[in-house]
Amino acid sequence: MKIAIAQLAHETNTFSNVPTTVKLFKNWEWDHNERIIERHLGVDDYVGGMIDKCNQLGIEIAPTFSAFTGPSGMITKETYETLEKELITSIQNAGEVDGICLALHGAGVAEGMDDLEGSLLKALRKSIGYEIPIVVTLDLHANLTDIMVQEANALLGVNFYPHTDSHDRGREAIGLLEQIIQGEMEPVIHLEKLPLIIPTSTTYASPAKEINEQCWEWEKEQGVVDCTFFHGFPYTDIPDVGVSVITITNGNSSLAEKVGKEVAKTIWDKREEFRPDLPTPEEGIQQALAKPGFPIVINETSDNPGGGTPGDGTFLLKAMVEANAPKTCFGFIYDPEVAELAHQAGVGSYIEVELGGKTDLLHGQPLSLRVYVKSLSDGQFFQSSPMWRGIKVNLGKSARLQTGNVDILVCSVRAQTFDEQVFLLHGMDVKEYKIVALKSSQHFRAAFQSIAKEIITVDSPGLSTCDFSSFDYKRINRPIFPLDSVHDYKKQTSEV
Repeated sequence: MKIAIAQLAHETNTFSNVPTTVKLFKNWEWDHNERIIERHLGVDDYVGGMIDKCNQLGIEIAPTFSAFTGPSGMITKETYETLEKELITSIQNAGEVDGICLALHGAGVAEGMDDLEGSLLKALRKSIGYEIPIVVTLDLHANLTDIMVQEANALLGVNFYPHTDSHDRGREAIGLLEQIIQGEMEPVIHLEKLPLIIPTSTTYASPAKEINEQCWEWEKEQGVVDCTFFHGFPYTDIPDVGVSVITITNGNSSLAEKVGKEVAKTIWDKREEFRPDLPTPEEGIQQALAKPGFPIVINETSDNPGGGTPGDGTFLLKAMVEANAPKTCFGFIYDPEVAELAHQAGVGSYIEVELGGKTDLLHGQPLSLRVYVKSLSDGQFFQSSPMWRGIKVNLGKSARLQTGNVDILVCSVRAQTFDEQVFLLHGMDVKEYKIVALKSSQHFRAAFQSIAKEIITVDSPGLSTCDFSSFDYKRINRPIFPLDSVHDYKKQTSEV
């Protein structure tokens, strides 16, 4: 048996002013053939799981094309055309295969194309036909569409946020694909969509935790292959944005529909619980300082590069500098210009900088600071977080700057903070700090939940804020909760 594996993943924040180009993909990952195996073998991500399961089952792997970049703005038309051509050509060049396993995201948007994944699958089907089965892994922030369901044999999403089960889903996808190829499985997919958008919500806590548990109970039923609660990606202004449930059964469409509607009803009943009341950066700092013990982790959810934000927002950092509390650190802010200045000046120098606030006017103004260059690095390390453990990270030229009592890490590649490795790279032990501030919505929890005495999430203006009323949605289907009053979904599902 021979299976082609590929990856094309991007989460598109359509409100971002940073266009997604081939260059951005190549800054992260743009691999062909055996280079894919080299990068992902032993890594706890989707592709790593696919490789691992193929090796376990003795399946021949045909690695084809893998492109990944961090979330950002709209994918340019030229970039999408290049991505599609690279993927399809690479799969064609793999020769005769029995099946295809794809790691996609589900919230990709290109110029003139709302549904990147559906369009990609349709183009692939046009090339290879419908005889070869295709199984797809998706992020739980996927905005699901009917086209995705029609063109794939199965769609599997991660259950956890942070996505610590990416490797598991990759393994599961290969196992399911093998069953389909051997004729042991005839998957039927039901998509249940809700008129609902929710903020980025961790599955470590309620209400997402209970909804996952309901999905898993259904998976114990005879014939139910998979049931996944997809949170959707709310920062994408397209008609298909929103929460959905995917249910897969072995040939039983009525059962798939029943399960999907039952889970959707629970989500709908809990919709008010997905509306957090979060403190401002200033309030969060005061709360942290009043709490006993350390470290207290403060995450700036409104400028989460993992949600397509600039990563150079200054609201939380400004509040920290003004508070000037002892043993506080910020890791990290994206500013390649300041990182370069620090490298030119060298360790032990004092430099005048305009830090952050360079991408747009929404996330705060640049901070005029005189800082001491404490340490410099190339920004490279291996991720140790339970999420995507083992993957090589390159944040480019990086610097540890000090102003007053605050340690500030500055990096040259826009990304969220997953674990403590970027701090360790600069000689900083996060367990020795009273406050550890970082940019992330939930993924940081995979590593910091066991380290932090407490976690405080703060919100402010930004492209990943939990305040949806601040976005100028023009194209999403209305009415949708919480932007509008929607009362009838529960009645509709209970009558079916």
